[in-house]
Amino acid sequence: MISPALGGARGSVRLLLTKNHSIPSLALSRSPGGKFSSGQYTYKIYHLASKVPAFIRLLAPKGSLEVHEEAWNAYPYCRTVLTNPGYMKENFVICIESLHLPDAGDQYNVHELTPEKLKNREVVHIDIANDPLSSADYKVETDPTKFKSTKTGRGPLVGPTWKNDVKPVMTCYKLVTAEFKWFGLQSKVENVIQKSERRLFTIFHRQVFCSIDDWFGMTMADIRAIEDRTKEELEKLRRQGEVRGMRADNE
Repeated sequence: MISPALGGARGSVRLLLTKNHSIPSLALSRSPGGKFSSGQYTYKIYHLASKVPAFIRLLAPKGSLEVHEEAWNAYPYCRTVLTNPGYMKENFVICIESLHLPDAGDQYNVHELTPEKLKNREVVHIDIANDPLSSADYKVETDPTKFKSTKTGRGPLVGPTWKNDVKPVMTCYKLVTAEFKWFGLQSKVENVIQKSERRLFTIFHRQVFCSIDDWFGMTMADIRAIEDRTKEELEKLRRQGEVRGMRADNE
């Protein structure tokens, strides 16, 4: 699947590798309590040249507009790491850890952070039904306050306390760690990254909820077939497709 970390087909995407892994991986060993050891690994390269203003494309050094994504899906735990090995190397890293739990978002430290990291943590609550969206991001077909699933009967999500009223309910706890080591720009860029991730998570999870009738009841074989088709479609889009997803000039 296309990662929400990059907001869909950002320019073009090349899916280089998808494989299931049942042996312990270093990335998964860093999950809370080291509980998750098997899942699916994917490796993608995002070509972002078409997603930025023209003057940036002219000025950008070679390799600076490619983002490499490694993702480990061991649901309910997922880990995504974004880097720019062609230019910024170890000076640019975004790590997104997700833990899906059957609660209303009231747990304090599901990622088991150290006291030192907890001091630097900022907690941001995302309400997919009530948080404001820009007119550019809003689509009535992905509005949880208007959607009702025909397969499950879930929705619409109405009122400020819907998460306390609906059953079942799930919270996706995301831990976003951003590093952009560039003198004079670090704080500004890291703040922009965090702001953008919140926007992406809001849009993506609204889409997930409102598309429940498309994926509810799928088998793993169904999902693997979709992944194969997605890989082919991404390669086609990379070669000849139009720009999709969020653009930098929409910010």
